[in-house]
Amino acid sequence: MNQSLRLWQAQALEKYLATGPKDFLAVATPGAGKTTFALTLAAKLLADRTVKRVIVVVPTEHLKVQWAQSAARFGISLDPKFTNDGALNPSYHGMAVTYAQVSMHPYKHNAIAIAEDTLVIMDEIHHGGDAKSWGDGIRIAYADVQRRLALTGTPFRSDDSAIPFVRYEDDGSGYLKSRADHTYGYADALADGVVRPVVFLAYSGQAQWRNSAGEEFAARLGEPLNAEQTARAWKTALDPKGDWIPAVLRAAHTRLTQLRERMPDAGGLVIATDKTTARAYAKILSTVSSTPVTVVLSDEAGASDRIKEFDQSTDEWMVAVRMVSEGVDVPRLAVGVYATSASTPLFFAQAIGRFVRSRAVGETASVFLPSVPVLLDLAAQLEAQRDHVLGKPDRPKEGWDDELLAEANRNRTEPGDDSDKKYESINASAELDSLIFDGSTYGTATLAGSEEEADYLGLPGLLNPEQMRQLLAQRQAEQLDRRDGKGDPALSLPASASGAAASGAAGGQPEGVPVASEEIPALRKELNALVSLRAARTGRPHSAIHTEARKACGGPPTALCTAEQLRARIQYLRNW
Repeated sequence: MNQSLRLWQAQALEKYLATGPKDFLAVATPGAGKTTFALTLAAKLLADRTVKRVIVVVPTEHLKVQWAQSAARFGISLDPKFTNDGALNPSYHGMAVTYAQVSMHPYKHNAIAIAEDTLVIMDEIHHGGDAKSWGDGIRIAYADVQRRLALTGTPFRSDDSAIPFVRYEDDGSGYLKSRADHTYGYADALADGVVRPVVFLAYSGQAQWRNSAGEEFAARLGEPLNAEQTARAWKTALDPKGDWIPAVLRAAHTRLTQLRERMPDAGGLVIATDKTTARAYAKILSTVSSTPVTVVLSDEAGASDRIKEFDQSTDEWMVAVRMVSEGVDVPRLAVGVYATSASTPLFFAQAIGRFVRSRAVGETASVFLPSVPVLLDLAAQLEAQRDHVLGKPDRPKEGWDDELLAEANRNRTEPGDDSDKKYESINASAELDSLIFDGSTYGTATLAGSEEEADYLGLPGLLNPEQMRQLLAQRQAEQLDRRDGKGDPALSLPASASGAAASGAAGGQPEGVPVASEEIPALRKELNALVSLRAARTGRPHSAIHTEARKACGGPPTALCTAEQLRARIQYLRNW
């Protein structure tokens, strides 16, 4: 296949061909075209007889078929149905197998790989550290092959499992860091127009649950909570029996409908925690979707066929558990709902990668997610370049975060796990809390269904990153102006907050002023909104502006501030 290459693909290919290395690691953000690069290289090595066989190793069964179909367009025949008890048909150039398949019979795969000069392409190579048997399997099978090409969009892992055939070097601080031979990150791809910009819409809301003793609890999703409260509020929000997930799904459908005015085949994907909730979410979506809702469960027969059928259709929604969180190419996906408790950087990045594949200049993607600190942090750092570092924790192992991950990531259907028997969700409401784009947070402080939520759900579907930044800043300024109507619209406070500031200055608390549990969240949102606007105008990081306001006004971190302290910082920003 004679196909023009993107600049990064051509540069990586030139770098490879100049040295002809035995091992080569290419790190490219999801949607950048790793498959095209790898198959172009494979075709060249086959053509000049450097290799006579190609083997592709992938994480899932579905990807075997996808790679074989892509390879055929390059004139390369791969057998995706090769089994460990069979033999390779000599009419094929090679085969596509899974990491699990190789780990079950590594010596057989070694014999096939060394029988001819072979190029082994290991897709999403970080999975080589998922299980000891997987890592050991590919080490045994492919230790002696002619060439190895490793591909990944996310070379980092959250543990110390070394990735096979990846080079680790001392980073100068006592840790070993993975080193890629060629890197093309999300920020690079976004600047080149190769991937879509992503707008994250974070929804909070009041959650209620009951423990085994019958005691009822309530907490606001996204507010500073302890480990158990955050985990319970998060799970309660994702419960299909409550009000949170139906409200968010309806909002996501509204957004998808808006996008389809400019992108008629735009599709949506809901990533669920387990098969039970996936089916429940599909039932909810069926009440608003004008087309059938596709449900994909990785352990059911025909899952790959359903993904392919959805990709080739113009249907609106697909709901899945983990099968489509990585490596599945459905370029028309433009709206996502992150309705899962999985929160590792690796899983999050791969999941978001399903929505960034660009087809036309200006297309945008929208992802709806719970307003949980760990997810908001990952969304804000989408463009961060990461490597796998051995011996260094992926995130600080302190505070509620470490405990929360263990709790929130626990599989609800895990045998012998009785954690949910001690907990019963009651209900959770949904409110649009903030938007995150290009590392900046735009606060909304609004209820679902309001005029301000409609402002954001109706964002145009064709905008470049700079236009999106300008529009979001303009929308937020207009919202603040509507609420106050005085002074600089970009730095105006809502009437309730202005009144609270006045009463605080007078030293009293007149009747009608909200209690702390209502006042502090509103003030904190207003502070964050002002910080976002200032960051958009000055280009400074949010953290730097927060730090300066804290130094000027005194007091603890924002999460621990009293209403008076928050009002002081708000006033400081208004007067800046």
